[in-house]
Amino acid sequence: MTNSIECSTAELVNLIDNKDTIIMDIRPSAAYNGWPLKGEERGGHIPGAISFPSRWFSELSQDDAIRILHEKGLSQTLQIVITGYGSQEIDATAKHLRSLRFTSIKTHADGMLIYLNDPILPVNRLPRFQHLVHPEWLKNVLNSNNPQTEFVLAHVNFDNWGDYDAGHIPGAIWLDTLALEDETTWNHRSNQELEEELCAHGITADTKVVLYGRTSDPNMTQDHPGQQAGQLASMRAALLLMYAGVKNVHVLDGGLETWLQEGGSITREESLPRKVKSSGLTIPEHPEYITLIENAKQYLSDPQSELVSVRSWAEFIGEVSGYHYIEKKGRIPGAVFGNCGSDAYHMENYRNHDDTMRSSDEIEAMLSESNLTPNKHLAFYCGTGWRASEAWFSTWLMGWEFVSIFDGGWFEWSNDPENPYEIGIPEEKPSKQQLSMPLE
Repeated sequence: MTNSIECSTAELVNLIDNKDTIIMDIRPSAAYNGWPLKGEERGGHIPGAISFPSRWFSELSQDDAIRILHEKGLSQTLQIVITGYGSQEIDATAKHLRSLRFTSIKTHADGMLIYLNDPILPVNRLPRFQHLVHPEWLKNVLNSNNPQTEFVLAHVNFDNWGDYDAGHIPGAIWLDTLALEDETTWNHRSNQELEEELCAHGITADTKVVLYGRTSDPNMTQDHPGQQAGQLASMRAALLLMYAGVKNVHVLDGGLETWLQEGGSITREESLPRKVKSSGLTIPEHPEYITLIENAKQYLSDPQSELVSVRSWAEFIGEVSGYHYIEKKGRIPGAVFGNCGSDAYHMENYRNHDDTMRSSDEIEAMLSESNLTPNKHLAFYCGTGWRASEAWFSTWLMGWEFVSIFDGGWFEWSNDPENPYEIGIPEEKPSKQQLSMPLE
């Protein structure tokens, strides 16, 4: 088989815009996003590089590895340049790729530490990567014991104390999503209720809050699939806390599974919140993060706005409602398909196989297929707001400034018989610009 050839940093820089070359970054996704994990001067990745952490080779079957590599643009006809932190790991990845019949391979001899410590070389990063934290960062925070810092770690779930009791990160309190959303409408709770719940959970405007969940195997054979979708619940909590105005909200990328994979411990010992008298907020501090149904309807005719359905294709075309408690099937006419994944409790198209966030380049490319771009006002919706919250949080991390969620979603829309709906595969329709043009 063809052996890999070493590539210097100078040569690598010249290949950044080469359409016949793919740069493959095998460091952990946190490093790719922007975290300096090895003491480098700055974090981030080479522009255009794809993220494929080396440990994935041990987690994926050969077929799944090939499928994901192809989805990321690798092929047997393109040149692949592998970069990472160390030569041993880079060489091992080259060996893996050759075993999968990728033959045109170069290895970055200097590695990313040399690259990142040169301030003139171009670097991209997830604009708000600090809010998507990794296990080592959390371990350092938990071990710092800094009494000057208000800190709350929350294990998030929906109405399922047993999920917390089965094992959680030491020091984590339990945060039930029902504290933040009303189970009759599934919309956010009133301003006064949110204030009371923030105080009950020890959260103020300046508290550093870290949210995470456990993802088991949510599926429609269960009475309450949402109870098994803890990481999705943590995204919902993040949206609602940030809507209220909590400034320092973080989500543990990959949730409890990533914590365990990185050697983190769990406990069944309960940690109780330290209640506070006031959050110090005028709730909501960020009303723009949530779009009400009246504004959602306006988005449908506004050329600079889109109502984005973050639902599965089966839900979008009306084959299923997606939920036990929603009877009506279909979609909001004029909504754009936002492509969440397989069903109401999964977000495969926004996540990697290990539940960490997909690279921002991949998410942006997926959204651009539906002409969804950061210069538009986007209101994401799903059934009741959970998947929409993850789409919102992902794009917010990416620096998109005009994003919100239509909190009522399909649940609120479908409960009003006056609201129109569609089923079936959408037909080509005139653009909003064409519809708004005056008649000759």
